[in-house]
Amino acid sequence: MTSSPSRPRRSLLYMPGDKAKVLEKAKTLPADTLMFDLEDAVAPDNKPAARDAVAAATKAGGYGAREIVIRINGLDTDWGQADLQAAVAAGPDAILVPKVETGADIHALDAALTKAGAPDTLGLWVMIEMPKAVLNIHEIAAAAETTRLAAFVMGTNDLAKEYRALWTPDRIAFQTALSLSVAAARAYDLLAIDGVYNDIQNLDGLRAECEQGRTLGFDGKTLIHPAQIEITNEVFSPAPEDIAQAHAVIAAFALPENAGKGVIKVNGKMTELLHLDQARQTVAIAAAITAMDHAGQS
Repeated sequence: MTSSPSRPRRSLLYMPGDKAKVLEKAKTLPADTLMFDLEDAVAPDNKPAARDAVAAATKAGGYGAREIVIRINGLDTDWGQADLQAAVAAGPDAILVPKVETGADIHALDAALTKAGAPDTLGLWVMIEMPKAVLNIHEIAAAAETTRLAAFVMGTNDLAKEYRALWTPDRIAFQTALSLSVAAARAYDLLAIDGVYNDIQNLDGLRAECEQGRTLGFDGKTLIHPAQIEITNEVFSPAPEDIAQAHAVIAAFALPENAGKGVIKVNGKMTELLHLDQARQTVAIAAAITAMDHAGQS
């Protein structure tokens, strides 16, 4: 299953599934994607109630153009199988599964989704948060060729725990995992979503980490608080000058005198056909963002 690259996924906000007011408030937030969480954000005693609440909220709708993703508990837990059944029945855009480690895990999850009655259009997103997942990242990504796999979501908090690593502003301990995950995602046409930033009050730190994630090639970033949405949307949106250059590249290649050329000069810059592909992607993303903003995501 291929991803939808022209759909904005700049900001992906985790919402605890057992908080009814939070699920309702999400209808007013400018996040591109809402991640209804049944796993880490929900205490064990509250998981059945959270499952019911998330299923009901997803079925009821009212979230406008926002993408809805339900993060379930692992199928090897006491709640995972029931979570999967309820999530499939609720009809979100995708289901996010934690702690995968191998390509075989992806095939097993895809089979479980099929058995639960999931349509082929339901995306399978997975957390990359275990050391074995990093070591097996190629075979995990390659499973996308024959399954619903559509996205990698980095679980940097779990990686820190599993690595026994120290968290530093430059995230040096996670650079290999982050870069390998982006490379594997791009090789198999998957979305690549960066991990969360924990210091909610430190907006300068958030901006720096968003900029780092954008530099590494991530499509967007998972968030833990609505206060983080504005900066994340800004950083992961194409800059006005990049949009202008993209339009100029498209227009230049469309000129009769440039027909059949592989390399031309646009605004003083050497421009190849690969830049034309990038320009079209930039314009498509910018148009999608504008449409969502004008609609108020309603």
